Amino acid sequence: MKTKMMFATILAAGLSWSVHAGAQETVKIGVILPYSGPFADAANQLQAGIDLYIAKHGSEVAGKTIELVKKDTGGPAPDVAQRLAQELVVRDGVDIIAGFALTPEALGAAPIATEAQKLMVVMNAATSIVVEQSDYIVRTGVTIPQLNTAFGQWAFESGVKEAYTLVADYGPGHDAEKAFAAGFTEAGGTIVGADRTPVANPDFSAFVQRVRDANPEAVYIFVPGGAQPAAIGKALSDRGLAPPDTKIFAQGELTHPEALESMGDTAKGIITTYHYSLERDDPLNNEFREAYREANGGRSPDLFSIGGYDGMHLIYEALKKTEGDTSGDALIEAAKGMAWDSPRGPMSIDPETRDVVQTVYIREVQEVDGELQNVIIHEIPDVKDPLHGTQ
Repeated sequence: MKTKMMFATILAAGLSWSVHAGAQETVKIGVILPYSGPFADAANQLQAGIDLYIAKHGSEVAGKTIELVKKDTGGPAPDVAQRLAQELVVRDGVDIIAGFALTPEALGAAPIATEAQKLMVVMNAATSIVVEQSDYIVRTGVTIPQLNTAFGQWAFESGVKEAYTLVADYGPGHDAEKAFAAGFTEAGGTIVGADRTPVANPDFSAFVQRVRDANPEAVYIFVPGGAQPAAIGKALSDRGLAPPDTKIFAQGELTHPEALESMGDTAKGIITTYHYSLERDDPLNNEFREAYREANGGRSPDLFSIGGYDGMHLIYEALKKTEGDTSGDALIEAAKGMAWDSPRGPMSIDPETRDVVQTVYIREVQEVDGELQNVIIHEIPDVKDPLHGTQ
């Protein structure tokens, strides 16, 4: 309550500046991301997606010029994100706030979006409850339950009756564990064991041995990107837990291109779920992938990149619908029900929840022309987050 009252006072004091700024022919977008710190790479990938969209479509929309105002949280830092959101609204006079690679920071900024009545575009932060924190939030990334509930259902339907879950012991890992287990058991499967690994520098050997002792048909894995995918892949392989004898299921971070290079042949046969697949052969994706690589020194786009790219698409199209009206109420109404073809595939914004609806891809690591790739083996269209209103 204290924070809310303080912001209301600051907002009132800066009202004349905000009105003046809004009258200009510029649309200011405040981008809040952890540009430094442990999640800097995710922020840079998301920012690169934003920049590519602007480069491709120009910096003018609805007769106004797009201007970005970037703020670094060094996060995850929800308190810092809230303070920066206040600064963006009051001092910088932004019309829209966007970014949010991390859930805690999206939650921190949400009250500011409500108080200031500003459109807030969440381009990643993947916890279901994020969009429920403000009526001005819309998400263009993904939710972990959206991917993994559908994946658990598919795993059972593919013939697997028993599975073991092994996830990193933090919020996203807990969400993934719960969602996969829910989809799998509701379809008729049985979870024969569950374990959680430390987030920082884990030694996977003891955890993988427990999986081995349980001898499941399949193991579901969720670990952060970086060094962990290769480490857990090697630990599983060393103990004979590898396809085709044991099914390995995971969220897509496990088989990112960089992870595949490190894992080598131990990655063959791993099955993952994701909302964006780099190798998806589609004209829009092929163009996006090549343009992204050209603009980023050969680096490939990832889930953060596509969230930023599509977030800017939503902002541009909403501004076109409102004919440049940047009020939060006008923009959020324009965003509800919006649908478009993205490099990731068909996607839309649920008019009731303001959350992303999209295709969930099931991929298998296969060798294609001498290289390991995530080959799409199944598509589940029009998937919504299953948890809104139930947490």
